[in-house]
Amino acid sequence: MTPAINLLKKSKYDFTVVEFEHDKNNTNFAKEAAQKLGIAEAIVFKTLLVDVDGKLHVAVTPCTNQVDLKRFAQCAGGKKATMADPKIAERTTGYLVGGISPFAQKKRLPTLLHVTAAAEEKIYVSAGKRGVEVVIAPSILVELCSAKYAEF
Repeated sequence: MTPAINLLKKSKYDFTVVEFEHDKNNTNFAKEAAQKLGIAEAIVFKTLLVDVDGKLHVAVTPCTNQVDLKRFAQCAGGKKATMADPKIAERTTGYLVGGISPFAQKKRLPTLLHVTAAAEEKIYVSAGKRGVEVVIAPSILVELCSAKYAEF
C-alpha cells in the first residue's frame, strides 16, 4: 500500500487501482502504463516536478504532452521554470521518479493539472509506485491536491 492509495481510501472517493509488470529498463513510465494496460495514452497522466522561480510545483499532464516550461511558469504565477532535479523530486515527494503520485506527497506543493483532464471522465495517474496506477475522476484530483486546471 502506498501513501497515495491510503489517502484515497481514507477519502472515500471512488477510485480503482490497476497494476502492470514494470520493465526496469523502461524509463518512459506513463507511456509504458498505457501500452501495458491497453489504454489510450491521452488519459494516462504523468506527474512531474517543476521548479518555478526557486519553488517546486507539480505538473500533472498527459503522457503525450511535453511541458511548455515558459507557459507553466506563467500559469504558476512565475517568470522562469525548469524541470526539478530528480533527486530533489524524490526527496520532496517521498516517491521514486517514475512512481511519483500527485497524492500524499511528503510536502504539499502547488499543483497544476493539464486542462485536457477536465474533458475526461477518468484519468490514470501514478499510485506512488512504478507499475501501479489509480483510475480517478479529475475533479477528485483537483479537490484532494488543491490543484488548478491550466494549459501548459
